[in-house]
Amino acid sequence: MEYEIQKDDQYEYIETGGGTTNVLLLHGLFGSLSNFNALLKDFGQRFNIIVPLLPILTAPKEEVGLDGLLNYINSFVSYKKLKDLHVLGNSLGGHLAQIFTLDSPELIKSLVLTGSSGLFENPMGSTWPRREDYEYVKKKVQSTFYDPLMAKKEMVDEVFSIVNDRAKVIRIVITAKSAIRHNLADKLHAIKVPTLLVWGKQDEITPPFVAEKFDELLHDSSLVFIDHCGHAAMMEKPEEFNTAYKGFMDRVLTS
Repeated sequence: MEYEIQKDDQYEYIETGGGTTNVLLLHGLFGSLSNFNALLKDFGQRFNIIVPLLPILTAPKEEVGLDGLLNYINSFVSYKKLKDLHVLGNSLGGHLAQIFTLDSPELIKSLVLTGSSGLFENPMGSTWPRREDYEYVKKKVQSTFYDPLMAKKEMVDEVFSIVNDRAKVIRIVITAKSAIRHNLADKLHAIKVPTLLVWGKQDEITPPFVAEKFDELLHDSSLVFIDHCGHAAMMEKPEEFNTAYKGFMDRVLTS
């Protein structure tokens, strides 16, 4: 089932309207709403899944970075009157999910992190001086995945367009540097909700040791590694990811 992007006030988002359990999905730095297609397909009728388009590339420069994006998420959640949230974040979205959980624990029922920043990351944008070199950008995008064929031409074209747009790349750099500065190692103990970590064994951006450190520092976590998988497990290995997610949600919702 295809879900249309809704435009409501200042927000763009997908909302499936299935069930009464609210699931908030947060995408990464170069992410998009389509990153979660497999989750929407398998769980959109069971849960009310909400996926906001984060204004990483469009917000005023003073409103990007983690603080600005967190303000946007808080505003969106307030506007939609959302509560009892089960939050899932990939990469930068996982970082935002952690801070959101720390700041608003009364709103959160569970947390899922996959390829998340917050402790350590090797951001793709940190070594991109050769923005006009298409093949170089292509290799950077391919490094997101274990299987380079996952980096479809349209995905590479989109990233190539972004990094060659001065206004957009400035916002990307501001946000990436903000994420590196916001290390959460000394705060993770305060997250008390059940947390699932789903990680690609071949993740080069947030390597497996990052997942193990999250598992060590979080209060109530479980860790699932997926083999032959890179930084975006929900895209590259959707069946394995969704199996882990279903088991976690079944447990959380019946406990």
